[in-house]
Amino acid sequence: MRIAVAGGTGVVGRHAVEAARAAGHEVVVLSRSSGADVLTGAGLDERMQGADAVIDVTNTTTLSAAKAVKFFETATRNLLAAESRAGVTHHVALSIVGIDGIDASYYAGKLAQERAVAAGSVPFTIARAGQFHEFAGQLLSRMSGPVAVLPKLLMRPVAAREVGEHLVRVAEGAPAGRASDLVGPRNEVLADVARRQLAFDGVRRRVLGVRLPGAYGRGLASGSLRGGADALQGRITFDEWLRGDDHLPS
Repeated sequence: MRIAVAGGTGVVGRHAVEAARAAGHEVVVLSRSSGADVLTGAGLDERMQGADAVIDVTNTTTLSAAKAVKFFETATRNLLAAESRAGVTHHVALSIVGIDGIDASYYAGKLAQERAVAAGSVPFTIARAGQFHEFAGQLLSRMSGPVAVLPKLLMRPVAAREVGEHLVRVAEGAPAGRASDLVGPRNEVLADVARRQLAFDGVRRRVLGVRLPGAYGRGLASGSLRGGADALQGRITFDEWLRGDDHLPS
């Protein structure tokens, strides 16, 4: 197969690219560095020629619902239009487990993305996954000072490497609308894993877990982001990931 990976240089994208190549597929990376811009549509037609499937792992770091919705709707619209012109027969979109009742902040963008994919003309599969093991470190890197304040978040984190591998398996199959969810092997609390990561990296920093107000905060603390009992489970625990090659010290 010829598989195009939108966002193929990112946290999950690089693992999807690696997994697809290891499986013997021809891979095309869609990123601004490769000359393809999902927000303007520039370069997508040229890079997508001959692709059988597209894996979309593009991302934005905003917590603004309006900005997240705009990003994901625009990126999805441009990708689907180019896919339709190129004759792509399977669009795979990465989303997040348990977000149905949290239509706020960043998650509003992911729900908008799912709706845009479902409304498009390209056969699709939406593949939801848990928060990544990399998530705590990403949040910590955006904060300065001796104290990091993180939202109270109950989750079942999964390695981005395993998510990338899962997305390739989904792309290899027929469009299914929704794939089985993928979560990690253990329940975790965001503040706890952040503390363990800082301790492992030898960084002296205090972490506070605070319940956020409103529907967004209730959703994060509800446990819905741990996924359901029928979800597929990854193998790599957070602590195993910390000791592995994919973890970059804080």
